[in-house]
Amino acid sequence: MAVYSMTGYASRQSHSGRLDDGALTTPRQSSRLELEIRSVNSRFLDLSFRLPDDLRAHEPWLRDLLRSNIRRGKVELRLQVQREPNEALPQPSPAALQKLSALQAQILGWLPQAQTLTVADILRLGSSSQADQADRQAELQTLAQATLADFLSAREREGASLCTMMQERIQQLKALSKQAEPLTMQAAEQQRQRFLERWNEAVQASGASTGSDAMQERALAEVTAYALRIDVAEELSRLKSHLDELERLLTQGGEIGKRLEFLIQELHREANTLGSKSVALSMTQVAVDMKVLIEQLREQVQNIE
Repeated sequence: MAVYSMTGYASRQSHSGRLDDGALTTPRQSSRLELEIRSVNSRFLDLSFRLPDDLRAHEPWLRDLLRSNIRRGKVELRLQVQREPNEALPQPSPAALQKLSALQAQILGWLPQAQTLTVADILRLGSSSQADQADRQAELQTLAQATLADFLSAREREGASLCTMMQERIQQLKALSKQAEPLTMQAAEQQRQRFLERWNEAVQASGASTGSDAMQERALAEVTAYALRIDVAEELSRLKSHLDELERLLTQGGEIGKRLEFLIQELHREANTLGSKSVALSMTQVAVDMKVLIEQLREQVQNIE
């Protein structure tokens, strides 16, 4: 499955019954529909619609269409109707005008404070027919499906780009993990040499004598306790496991954003432990480099659905 970014944008137009790519819709409409879908990252699915008043009735099925194809993100759908400059004004039939007049009289009889119909209201209501509404519905459905397909393609392309960047960071983290493995043993050996040097200095200063076996045993005990305190093998093992799981999820695809966020938190925890146990500048540098890469991963993961 593909990995989708929560960032995406797509727009399309219909014109005189045709989409901008030439797909037929309805020949009745000469006005132009402009549909735009855009999204940014969000913890959940947040839908907002900007529709003309006369097309507000289409919002429920548009909402269902988006919900069935998008799982996360702050998504905005904007629909506009642009009429052609040379488009003839609609001409309501006498029967339609008579019906509107009767309805207005009835409403004003019950609600004297209600506003009367404007010319724009009469042109819109008097010229609409069931056939025109059906044609507009078909045109909008075709336009919405085409725009949504473009939108999902844009999110998929962005998701593929994010995956490539994340895979690079994962490989860099694995390289740092291998670099950190021998540093603990090196630090323990350095501590053993330091202890032996100080022991010899103390013996020489006091003028006392002690056997080399006793000295070696004491040095071994000190180094063993020290190595236990600074051992990071468990942290490195967990870090490698989290990185392997990240790779598996990116290969699997689908709705993986929240699981990736959890793994990034675990990576931060292991990197912080490496830094706290560091007793050498080289280990500290490795921990800092890891934190930088993990932070870069976190920024990318926040955009994945």
